[in-house]
Order: sequence, then C-alpha cells, then structure tokens
Amino acid sequence: MITVLCGGVGAARFVRGLALAVEPSLIVGIVNTADDTVMHGLAISPDLDTVTYTLAGAIDADRGWGLANETWQAMDALGRFDAVRPTQSHAGEHWFNLGDRDLATHMYRTARLAEGASLTTVTAEITRAFGLAMTLLPMTDDQVRTIVSVDDLGDVAFQEYFVRLRHSVAVRSVRFEGAHAALLTDAAKTALTQAEVVIIAPSNPLVSIAPIRALAGVDQLLAARRSSVVAVSPIVGGAALKGPADRMLVELGMESSVVSVAELYAPIAETLVIDHADAHLAAHVERAGMRCVVTDTIMRSADIAGELARQTVAASSTVSARLENS
Repeated sequence: MITVLCGGVGAARFVRGLALAVEPSLIVGIVNTADDTVMHGLAISPDLDTVTYTLAGAIDADRGWGLANETWQAMDALGRFDAVRPTQSHAGEHWFNLGDRDLATHMYRTARLAEGASLTTVTAEITRAFGLAMTLLPMTDDQVRTIVSVDDLGDVAFQEYFVRLRHSVAVRSVRFEGAHAALLTDAAKTALTQAEVVIIAPSNPLVSIAPIRALAGVDQLLAARRSSVVAVSPIVGGAALKGPADRMLVELGMESSVVSVAELYAPIAETLVIDHADAHLAAHVERAGMRCVVTDTIMRSADIAGELARQTVAASSTVSARLENS
C-alpha cells in the first residue's frame, strides 16, 4: 500500500501519475477536508472532488477544478436575485461557482450526510460511482475549518479568502478550527501506519497538508516512520505552480523556496523531492534535515507525472533498501 497526503490540484495530478506507476488498488489518498464548506445548503468538499474528478478523467483540465464540458445555468439564474437579496443575507450568492452537473455530487453528498452516513462512507460511494479503483479517504469525519486572518477584513473562511477574494489579500495567520477535537478516521490511521511508503503530495504545506497534520497523533505517526515518508515540493524556482503557497510562505515569515518546505517537513519526512530548477539548493535542503532527490517535478504530461511518482516511491529509504537487496 502507498498512502498519499493530498490537497487539491497538485495532489490530484500526482496521484494520477502514481496510478501509472503502481497498481491503482494499492493507492490510498488521505485528503484535506478543512477547505470544505456549505453553499446553498449543500456540503461541498473541494479537494475530495478535485482528486476524484481528476482520477476519473472527468476534470475540467483548463480550470483544474469542476467537471469538463460543464454548464452554468443554475449559477447564472441566481443572478436575478441580486437586486432583492437583503444586505445581511447570503442567499443566492454566486461567487462560488458550482456547475450544473457538479451540483449532483454535492446534492448526493448532502443527502447522505443528512441520513447519518459518515463522510468516509459517502466518499467511498462517490468514488465508486466515478469508477475509481483507488481509495480516497477524508482526513476526518469531524468538522475542521481553515480560518485565514487577512489584512483589513480579519478572520475569513478559507473559501472566502481563496475564491471570493481570489487570494489577493495578505495573510497574517492561519488556524484550523476544530482540529484539536477532530479525530483521524480509523481507515486513515490504518493507511498511515500500514503503508509501505507515505508520500506528501505537492500541495500547499500551509493550508492543504497542515490541516491533516493538525489532527491529534498524525505528526507522531509520521515521525515514527520518518524514513519511509517522502515529500514532493510544491515550490519550483521560488514559485508555486498553482495557488498562493509562495505568497503565503512569505506573508507568514518564511521564504518562498524548497528550503522552507524542507524546514516545515523535516520533523516528519526524511526525503524531499525537488525540481531541477532548485538543484542548486539541494545542499541547503540537506542542511535543513532532509535527504534531497532532484528530478522533473512539473507534471506537464501524464508520462512526466508517472516518472515523478516512480522516483518519489523509490526515494523512500525502505523501498531503496528493499530494491538494493532484491
């Protein structure tokens, strides 16, 4: 079993490549759910859906989220209520776009949760409906919410920062409401303890991976098996390929580089995979406490993603030792 800690787009593309390198049924993804939200009364799990749609070959490749060949009639129709919505009301807001077919996923999830099913159970049903052979697990069945403190506005929910504000405002702090009381699911705990290799996908370390780490016991589980934990840097040449990870690092007092990523992950992962663009920083990564592997990490094609996945798995000390002895 190979377990991957996942955020959104970067993780989705990496796991798609991993499925080319190993048997998909051996892959377990533990996915961040602190970005989850409720819109129009519907339970939305953006990272779970992005990974699901990508692995199913159904993602809108240009946007990196939502379904391909989508229509937007429901969102467009909400515009008629803009003029009559009371000032303090959030009814009918449409800054968070939900495509017409995408709505079906959220409707199903919401109804099943209302019937008492856990998010783990509902996620398994959704992934089966999309024909996935691998297992996707929410990090917890409890509620955790990423709260971002930004200039001028104070505390806002993550989706408001990321979508409505287009992550254009400076971040002062990030916290994960509910993480102290939330529990890693039994399935996720098994996936972390029994996997041959645990991979930290190239996701934002501050708001995609950190919420998983914030759950009680996760860092201890990872630290206990550190030699078989490999992280892939989401920062290439000082910049994030997608999203605000680079700016968030700087705004929160770090530098936007693979060295900062190494400093964040060194307590729980032995190896960091970085791009050729950052090869000159390999020694700095090692001084930060991590082994360093340099390869092509920009997943321009499925073949490159597959090769990145193969090298990432092989970078684990436990796998390397087994290969050398075989």
